[in-house]
Amino acid sequence: MAISLTQQEKQILRTISIPPRPEALVQFSQETKSPEPNISKITTVLQGDIAISAAILQVVNSAAFRRSKEIESLEQAIMILGLKRLIPLVKAVAVKATVDTPKSLENFWSEQSDIAQLCSTLCIKLNKPALANHAYMLGLFHTVGIPLLCVHFDDYELVLNTAKSEGWTKAAAFEFEKYNTSHATIGALLAQQWTLPKPMINVIYYQHDVNGIFQSGELDAISLELLSILKLARHGNFIAQNESMLLPDEEWSAISDEVLDFMGLSEEELEEMFSELESD
Repeated sequence: MAISLTQQEKQILRTISIPPRPEALVQFSQETKSPEPNISKITTVLQGDIAISAAILQVVNSAAFRRSKEIESLEQAIMILGLKRLIPLVKAVAVKATVDTPKSLENFWSEQSDIAQLCSTLCIKLNKPALANHAYMLGLFHTVGIPLLCVHFDDYELVLNTAKSEGWTKAAAFEFEKYNTSHATIGALLAQQWTLPKPMINVIYYQHDVNGIFQSGELDAISLELLSILKLARHGNFIAQNESMLLPDEEWSAISDEVLDFMGLSEEELEEMFSELESD
């Protein structure tokens, strides 16, 4: 799948600043691709970027990783996690450390971190541990286009308000109608520029497409699994933030049947799983 851009989007993108990969991430990626990666060199590279190294330690000591003893050094984190788990984690926290976030999105990264942790936890609950690391990265990365557009458009808060009141399915349509582009497209372009895995780029691009995406053939099986986990995590996060449930989760309502069918879950099983997570 190639990201499809309209002529209007191409014009808009000339004026939107998509941040390049941090130099530390470039060096990190080069070293991890070598036949025999040097852990000492990788540690030195990451320590050279204070924001990235601090974010890694914060994540590995979070509830998602369930460590009985706090990890105090970056080298210790690398040795415990191993490169396979470290690579998606570094890419995920790098975007958080690189993208400017306006004051109007004060709690933005905190909420994305909660979604990312829930993505990872759901993978374990659903017996899909191999997807946990990439699901975490997707959870943290999938809305990166929002702060980029919020900085670019002075009235972007109108989109955010629509999302709060009517859900992101309707907000995404309003966003495209108003700006002729979307945070999903911008986020997918950044993910592509940062050389994230193709399934992740595809899910970011199609994250708000509810019109037959599971039958369209646009996404392969892994991408559909990641999309489903992301939707489940976003719904779980919505429930946690709206305990009274006075407001319906419109985003979930638009695609819940397809997600549950694809994952082989009933509504009762989903409620039971969320209850278990809440009591953990």
